Amino acid sequence: MTVVRRWFLLWALMFWQGGFMFYGGVVVPVGAAVLGSDQEQGFITRSVTNYLNLAGAVALALWGWELAAGRGETPGGRRFRWAIWAALVLLLGLLAWLHIRLDALLDPDAAIILDRPGFRAGHRRYLMAITAQWAGCLLLTALTILAWRDEDATRPFAGRSAGG
Repeated sequence: MTVVRRWFLLWALMFWQGGFMFYGGVVVPVGAAVLGSDQEQGFITRSVTNYLNLAGAVALALWGWELAAGRGETPGGRRFRWAIWAALVLLLGLLAWLHIRLDALLDPDAAIILDRPGFRAGHRRYLMAITAQWAGCLLLTALTILAWRDEDATRPFAGRSAGG
């Protein structure tokens, strides 16, 4: 079950964080260049972020499963990982709330921003929250891999010989 749980978590993280990094690093700049403006690309991003947030919810649920099921490490390390996970969940909630607020400032049919200063301020907060979430994911991923190493070191391995 451990391998299956970890496999699901890794695939969910690759989809969520890999999709986020590819979208932000490649699709947004290319889309803005092809469409001719950041604003037009933003109306596409408006829809895509719903899927990224859904992917985040799935990945965080699987990460919670991993944290609950993991064994064999110090309580302090486990509590720290739970704290990071909880912060990621809160950030995802904040991002969903900010998304709703930003949507209210847009007219998608006319492809216009109804309140440009309000949108810029909200978008800046969104970018700060998503950057914090990304950094938290990097940290929690590293700590999760270290926890797996420690957990695996304490488990007997059926195929391991006495010498290695």
